[in-house]
Amino acid sequence: MSALFQPFTLRDVTIPNRVWMPPMCQYSAAPEGPSTGAPNDWHFAHYAARSAGGTGLIIVEATAVSPKGRISPYDLGIWNDTQVEAFRRITRFFKSQGTVAAIQLAHAGRKASTDQPWKGGAPVGPEAYGWQPLGPSPLPFDVGHPAPTELSVAEIREIVGQFTDAARRALDAGFEIAEIHGAHGYLVNEFLSPHSNHRTDAYGGSYENRTRLALEVVDAVREVWPEDKPLFFRISATDWLEEDGWTADDTVRFAAQLKEHGVDLLNVSTGGNASGVRIPVGPGYQVPFAARVKAETPLPVAAVGLITDVEQAEKILANNEADAVLLGRELLRNPSFARLAARELGAEVHVPDQYHRSV
Repeated sequence: MSALFQPFTLRDVTIPNRVWMPPMCQYSAAPEGPSTGAPNDWHFAHYAARSAGGTGLIIVEATAVSPKGRISPYDLGIWNDTQVEAFRRITRFFKSQGTVAAIQLAHAGRKASTDQPWKGGAPVGPEAYGWQPLGPSPLPFDVGHPAPTELSVAEIREIVGQFTDAARRALDAGFEIAEIHGAHGYLVNEFLSPHSNHRTDAYGGSYENRTRLALEVVDAVREVWPEDKPLFFRISATDWLEEDGWTADDTVRFAAQLKEHGVDLLNVSTGGNASGVRIPVGPGYQVPFAARVKAETPLPVAAVGLITDVEQAEKILANNEADAVLLGRELLRNPSFARLAARELGAEVHVPDQYHRSV
């Protein structure tokens, strides 16, 4: 049997195959008004197409736990009930197609308040729906970015509570899996890395202190997330810095701790926290980081990073380098990748009745 089309069970949730969609921001929500941060027709059509295409698990894009936690004014959020109701339309459709619905809970930290990427992605101010970013230390992400306001301990605790409330709302919206965004230079990642965290209190300095916020968020979400439902954590396995950054060794050490705190799978990516670094991008370039976590810890992993063809995806799983593969760009290009892969590998995958002619 094809490794790509074996079901995968975590806690009481069974995912029908190992073709998964990672979070990819659409920057298409309303920036103001009663529907601020709520998914709209674009989001429904975008996600529904990949669900109908046979994708086993879809992780809905980085969804902010508060207005200031958005990457851009056009990001999704899950801090109010209007947003919850809009998400239900998407999760209902996923369920009808056999796709497991996951959501990434996020806070953008110092990389918040930027424009849509196709407009340049530069920081924006109040005149363009922007706000003052927050961070562990007053260190701007890059030239031209504002220095974030350093969070007080009380504000850190407030953000932990926002993750808790967001998890409750995600459950109410019909999601079966929650993922905490600890990657790509956003808030949780900023606390983890000594490159962006220069604090001298209980949330900075030592490895134990820098991981404190992440573990507090995990514990807070796990407390309200049902015992029978999985919790994921997305991590940047390395900052790609030669010194004073988060490393692959840190990731292996942290993965074992995440398992102890109730995380069920590590979604392994890299980079995003340091500007101007050289990243050796190529097919499957991040897979070795996932493979190392899988080999050295008891935590299941998902691999991502220029996984674009069926043979490559199948080989990653067959070689036991990961438990699942996440296809980003390829699923943007081809919403029915899973159906086409099943045909190539002689496997079975859900096909909507309306598409029976394509079998």
